[in-house]
Amino acid sequence: MTNKHHKHIDLDSSIRGSNSAFLKKIPPFLVRWLERIIKQEEMNRILTKYKDCQGVEFHRKVVEELNLTIVAEGLENLPENGHCFFVANHPFGILDGLTLTRIVLEKYGDLRAIGNDAFMLIPNLRPYIAQVNVYGQTARQSVEALEAIYRSELPITHFPAGEVSRRYHGRIQDCDWQKSFITKAVSCKRDIVPFHFHGRNSLLFYSVNLLRRAIGLKLNLELALLPSEFFKKRNTAVRVTIGKPIPWQEFDHSRTAVEWAQEVKRRVYELGGKD
Repeated sequence: MTNKHHKHIDLDSSIRGSNSAFLKKIPPFLVRWLERIIKQEEMNRILTKYKDCQGVEFHRKVVEELNLTIVAEGLENLPENGHCFFVANHPFGILDGLTLTRIVLEKYGDLRAIGNDAFMLIPNLRPYIAQVNVYGQTARQSVEALEAIYRSELPITHFPAGEVSRRYHGRIQDCDWQKSFITKAVSCKRDIVPFHFHGRNSLLFYSVNLLRRAIGLKLNLELALLPSEFFKKRNTAVRVTIGKPIPWQEFDHSRTAVEWAQEVKRRVYELGGKD
């Protein structure tokens, strides 16, 4: 059947246009298989269907499309002044990003989300993304633009782990959180509002990760499963708990920025109770 959806996501073109000699050697049949794995047609169908929607409207349409129920506890903890970092654990990869930005957008009307290049594939979200290339050196222009966002009055959402949760130390959780949100919270006088998402991805996602690590493969194969994980959440409830803001003044010299980042991570997981 002919694909009538605009290719917002086009794996074949991305591979052929890359600078990687290895990627360009991938045979066409394998590219088509990868396109099915990443649910390219389904993603493009939704992006085409709601191409004229942005912000809260786009989030609502996606929630309706997948028949999702968002159960948010602690909404009263959202401060009236949105000059904060809204930080969360990262168990899902797509769904938690959409949910976090939707809650903050509904409260404050605007935001900037710290995200990597993958977020830019969703045109509906591009106006809200503060792009960060976590896989390499960020250009000076991007650094300057990001610094301007930090010093603005805009709410900022962030997943300090920088990657989706995996199995670490015998349990499924984020890796150690990066310290940058602590240093910027202090220098830009932003309180931190903790969010905890309840739930996890499928057993397949973690099994692929464990197998890849066991054989010493550095390529994150499991990332290709994230769109599939997203669609598996169809007809389910997404639970998130919001904690009380942590004043930026609390991050004093009694601990390093790295230690404070892990302390905030600990408090986020405390919001999850016995998850």
